[in-house]
Amino acid sequence: MSVAALVLDWYPAAARDLPWRREGTTPWGVLVSEFMLQQTPVARVEPVWTEWIARWPAPSALAAASRADVLRAWGKLGYPRRALRLHEAAGAIATRHGDTVPSDVEALEALPGVGSYTARAVAAFGYGLRCPVVDTNVRRVVARAVHGRGDAGPARTAADLADVDALLPPDDRSAAVVSAGLMELGAVVCTARGPRCGVCPVREVCAWRAAGRPEYTGPRRPVQGFAGTDRQVRGRLLDVLRGADGPVERGALDAAWDDAAQRDRCLDSLLVDGLAEQLDDGRFALPA
Repeated sequence: MSVAALVLDWYPAAARDLPWRREGTTPWGVLVSEFMLQQTPVARVEPVWTEWIARWPAPSALAAASRADVLRAWGKLGYPRRALRLHEAAGAIATRHGDTVPSDVEALEALPGVGSYTARAVAAFGYGLRCPVVDTNVRRVVARAVHGRGDAGPARTAADLADVDALLPPDDRSAAVVSAGLMELGAVVCTARGPRCGVCPVREVCAWRAAGRPEYTGPRRPVQGFAGTDRQVRGRLLDVLRGADGPVERGALDAAWDDAAQRDRCLDSLLVDGLAEQLDDGRFALPA
């Protein structure tokens, strides 16, 4: 059997029960999940996504919310600019597309904050279309199962899409299931550091396993730390603003981080990014 056929058989029974995969989830729900899942673990996303969809079940509902409410609802998911971009995308969908998330990849890519991966994920998972979806997990599965390499190495956008496209069945329904299945396989079985080859559904046709699981020796992306970074400082400052009932004095922000130069730089970046604003009286708040 082919990789696609094995994944097609395996995924329906093995897939994790995630709320955005359940019957009745709209393409809008899928789009929200994709924004939230960027560089954020599933366990942190689940409760926020559930509350978000209950509160803003359609793009127009989110578009009508204030940016401050959106940032508060985003909570500690990280990379809060995603929240504002999703807010902008919701407004574009409401005004340009009749409050319906488009299914066309090109139209999706024209939305604020929506790149190639997110557009393809919405087309495949939101609309069940045949559309190759490539993330880190999928690239690793293809590198191992098809090419016999321990990892995928640096991204090769066109080649990666072509690799996945070649694996997909011709019909929309099966292709969408395989797209989701390849991603799931990389997330829970064919993992980077502890692949569970003994329970892998494609083990009998895996080129990497057949080659004796050779170690990957190519270039790797550097792992970014978090402690002490500007990203951590920005998060501390936003925590102060989110936790306040109204605007805060500068002293409240100064108390959030000891390094004055780094704190000032990060506060300035929040103002530039539109994640915070300074009022005429000198106090600071989430954007109106």
